[in-house]
Amino acid sequence: MQVEPLPSPAKQQIADHLLHRLHELQNCHQHIPPELIAPLAAELGFPISKVEEVIDFYSFFHRAPRGQFNILFSNCTSCGDLSLMEQLCGLLNVTPGITRADGMVSIDQTSCVGMCDHGASALVNGIPLVSLSAAQLPALAQAINAGAPLASWPADWFAVQDHIRQAGLLLNDDLPAGAGLRAALQTGEAPFLAEIKQSGLRGRGGAGFPTALKWQLCRDAAAPEHYVVCNADEGEPGTFKDRVLLTRYAQQVFEGMALCAWVIKARQGFLYLRGEYRYLVPQLEATLAEMRAANQLGENILNQPGFNFDISIVLGAGAYICGEESALLESLEEKRGVTRVRPPFPVTHGYQGQPTVVDNVETLLVATHLAVQGGQWFRDHGTEPSAGTKILSVSGDCTAPGIYEFPFGITLQTLLEACGGQDAHAVQVGGPSGTLVNRAEFGRKLAFEDLATGGSIMIYGAERDLLAVVRNFTHFFAHESCGFCTPCRVGTPLLRTYLDKIASVHGTPYDREEMVRLGKLVKRRSHCGLGQTAANPLLDLLAKFPEVCEERLLHQDYEPFFNLDAALATTRKLTHRDDAEAHLS
Repeated sequence: MQVEPLPSPAKQQIADHLLHRLHELQNCHQHIPPELIAPLAAELGFPISKVEEVIDFYSFFHRAPRGQFNILFSNCTSCGDLSLMEQLCGLLNVTPGITRADGMVSIDQTSCVGMCDHGASALVNGIPLVSLSAAQLPALAQAINAGAPLASWPADWFAVQDHIRQAGLLLNDDLPAGAGLRAALQTGEAPFLAEIKQSGLRGRGGAGFPTALKWQLCRDAAAPEHYVVCNADEGEPGTFKDRVLLTRYAQQVFEGMALCAWVIKARQGFLYLRGEYRYLVPQLEATLAEMRAANQLGENILNQPGFNFDISIVLGAGAYICGEESALLESLEEKRGVTRVRPPFPVTHGYQGQPTVVDNVETLLVATHLAVQGGQWFRDHGTEPSAGTKILSVSGDCTAPGIYEFPFGITLQTLLEACGGQDAHAVQVGGPSGTLVNRAEFGRKLAFEDLATGGSIMIYGAERDLLAVVRNFTHFFAHESCGFCTPCRVGTPLLRTYLDKIASVHGTPYDREEMVRLGKLVKRRSHCGLGQTAANPLLDLLAKFPEVCEERLLHQDYEPFFNLDAALATTRKLTHRDDAEAHLS
């Protein structure tokens, strides 16, 4: 019997979520018109200042008009190639970051768009353009100049592939729709939670907190409401597994949310989806509609009295920090995505101050399989501290980038051989916030107890300039800092400045030592995980690849950041003077 969706307040109001309304304005006007901000604030009952600060916080909202075709090239080391951006700008007579005078096109760069298995990629009006090449650019420029609608562009330009190269326990097990829910309801609430505990499942987003304990703590927290949130804000450069899981296995992910809701007594759940994946929204909404029609969401799910639960999708707007669970909750509450002071933790004080489970896409997928297969099925794989399998996003200098599922405990070398990356010179495990390893460490294990990773594996061959790679990461963290705490707000731009100085061959041994001192301070004193990990790639580079910086250093005591004499060159030119007194001695 078809059941109408649960009429919860959150469900009714999700269309009026501030982020969604701002997305609508952005799509309609190519920017957020200043004259529409006050009416929107009044309609939603917010102070104008709140709307203003939200607009300024998220990178996908703009104050000035963007082009009819707004193109954002990824600057990621795996899915970015800014030389293509420069070539397209030349073909279209566009300056990066400035909308062309006719309003037809604007081109700029953005952080990783989650297409690292496709090579150079970009977003055009929020839709991924993948596997870009120089040969393709003239046709792309012609389509833009002609004002051709995106629907008329070649379909292969938008062909996002799943690239599942190695399937294991999870990806090989194609469960029928509703199988997890039916199995859990037959097992019973307490026994099902016991199976989750038996499995040894730990959060797959990177932190590795025991899933059963998180659910139990939330369940035990007395409150009027409980909530389930799926964290699909997959913003770590080099990570794209959640994109594939939501494309191929959305039903199982949503079932995992429903199972969690059943255990913790939640009536409402949210999928917080990163803005770069907005193209997935129609198919995700279709899956939710199918589940409601099959009585797998809504009231009395599968005829279980009192099992009432539904899911809403909230679309992010380009803020890496919202991958941190408390910042994500702030964003869900229609605020800037600034991290909260903890404790209290979300399991007792989460969304709207109520107990909330925030779990990764992969974690919830596993929960659905555990309902069918049981905990021991999972526990029999992996290592003692790291049970089961891990789904990995592999990209960079290898012959077969894509998705790989392996049991925890395999060596990095095993993975490199599987993906054709045997010639790797260095590997960034866990994305920029993780660990940079050299060839001597390729025997280390991928597991919580050794090389922990939320899924990102970025491979770099000997021809790669590791200083350029780490400089890219350092710029990324400085750009994405939310500004909440001083060590991160001030420290990450300073690290960027030091590294830029060394890259331009103006750095000295003093600058290198200052970078180490500052990096350790930022790591130790920052409020949240962004700042605490921002210096990781830089510190690893200096410790494991010292020659990379050494060969670019000036071997003198000190070199100033600012060359005042060079800065006066324009003045000398204007005054037609180049004598000794026009120079600083």
